[in-house]
Amino acid sequence: MEYGIETRCIHGAEGVTRDHSYGSMGTPIYQTATFSHPGMGRSTGYDYSRESNPTRSELEKIVTSLEGAYDTVACTSGMAALSICMELFEPGSHFVCTEDLYGGSVRMFATTAAKKGLSFSYVNTSDPAATEAEIKKHPNTKALYIETPSNPTMQVTDLRIMKKLADTYGLKLIVDNTFLSPYFQNPIALGADLVVHSGTKFLGGHNDTLAGFLCSANKELAEQIRYYYKTVGPALPPFDSFLLIRGIKTLSVRMECQQKNAFRLAEWLKGHPLVTKVLYVGLATHPGYEINKSQTRGAGSMISFYVDSPETAKRVLEKVKLISYAESLGGVESLITYPMLQTHGDVPPEVRERLGITDCFLRFSVGIENADDLIADLRQALEA
Repeated sequence: MEYGIETRCIHGAEGVTRDHSYGSMGTPIYQTATFSHPGMGRSTGYDYSRESNPTRSELEKIVTSLEGAYDTVACTSGMAALSICMELFEPGSHFVCTEDLYGGSVRMFATTAAKKGLSFSYVNTSDPAATEAEIKKHPNTKALYIETPSNPTMQVTDLRIMKKLADTYGLKLIVDNTFLSPYFQNPIALGADLVVHSGTKFLGGHNDTLAGFLCSANKELAEQIRYYYKTVGPALPPFDSFLLIRGIKTLSVRMECQQKNAFRLAEWLKGHPLVTKVLYVGLATHPGYEINKSQTRGAGSMISFYVDSPETAKRVLEKVKLISYAESLGGVESLITYPMLQTHGDVPPEVRERLGITDCFLRFSVGIENADDLIADLRQALEA
């Protein structure tokens, strides 16, 4: 029987959480580095926690089920998951990437990945013709790296078209699915080979645990990833795995509440005289609205917006009370971020300017607080 996603958030895939010792409803935390062997050449299935651990294995099975993946590895952060992804490619490999990526990804690509002989170019992947032209410029292109909606300007890329391009040119399709989570979007069902998550964000959901996931669509990729995973050692610890399992139990109700709040906040921001533009993929006026609607089950709760001046932006950041001025996103608490100094501080200024990540630009991760309270807080900060 195939359970609904809400059920799988709580109980996992069929049979995953039904064999706990003593009938425990919660997942036991196997806080151990190593496991004893029942005899020579025999194993319980677990030998050493860098390679595998029962608590983490249960988490990985849950995320695998939610993403419709073949396998998933749980890592110490989203960046750790991305670093394992990069190990799959030989020196000389080129990546065509969404031009508007999380700044940490851009930093990794320009530093540690570049040292391994990998190269990257950036294009507006919401424009298929421009994306194909960029692929043709680089005969050594091996992968498309897509973030949709993108961070932080909310560009929407058609994953079905990207899959067609990937098949035409023999490329791997990699998708960062952090912004929507597997609750709203499943890139593997649309043709992705690999899906990356910062589990710190919506999957964890409480701004209290760092985690990352790398999901693979087939056995061959999964075996390569598991080999690098045990060799490099970015495994998520048992207690953190327990916290992610607990967080995912409420993923469906959190995502629905956050999205409902985001619609309210986006409409309110559109009408404020000091707000000059609102970027939210749930608004029918958003240029990627129809594509996002066609390939997802929702718009999520990430909003970006422009205010009339840098002074107004600074005032909002310093005057919010209920909302926190903080880096990160996806938790139950609402957070507001200044991308040009925080998440995208390492992106070259000329690139930030071209993308519209200016000193008037704010990113808002909408939480589950009362929507009227959030509106009141933004109003007093804007008008202080």
